Amino acid sequence: MPGAEQEKEKGGQESAAGSVRLASVPMTVRTFVRSILLGALVAMATGGFMLHTRIHPIAQNPSSLVPLCAGILSIVVVPLLFLSGRTMAYGYVLNGFLAIIGTVVMAHFSLVHWPVPATLENILIKTLLADILILWGKFFVGKALFELETFGYDRNRPKTGLTYRYPNMGWWTIHLVAISLVYALGHILWR
Repeated sequence: MPGAEQEKEKGGQESAAGSVRLASVPMTVRTFVRSILLGALVAMATGGFMLHTRIHPIAQNPSSLVPLCAGILSIVVVPLLFLSGRTMAYGYVLNGFLAIIGTVVMAHFSLVHWPVPATLENILIKTLLADILILWGKFFVGKALFELETFGYDRNRPKTGLTYRYPNMGWWTIHLVAISLVYALGHILWR
């Protein structure tokens, strides 16, 4: 078979039955961890999206269109941006701002619909705290993916950089506080 000879020359191995199978290239730890983190990012985004569409159907409330768009961005666009080294920073920033915006809006919703009486059990179960924690879990998966892909997998490398500078957590904290303030002022001033 002429095709079999060419495959064998490319690294394939011939089995006892005479069929040719290609030699497998082992997956690196970097690729393996990257695949796991991307899978976790997609799974968390999909789960959050499904939970949100079950609780807030778009047909009943047109304002649910914004979370629908955010969910589609989280499920499709963010993972695609994380696939390439050239667009990874964009995926990191988009994932982070989706988490911040989702946090601010869900916290506002929880405050407006505050459970009475405000017991610990009611706060944990009858607010969107669990949803916000899922959202921040997705953020941290994206952060881990970004950090590992951008700065490498050397476990002995010290963490450097100023806390309040991009891409460190202080940068995200500043943006969370700033967006929360703008959202609160907008809500207070334009009732």
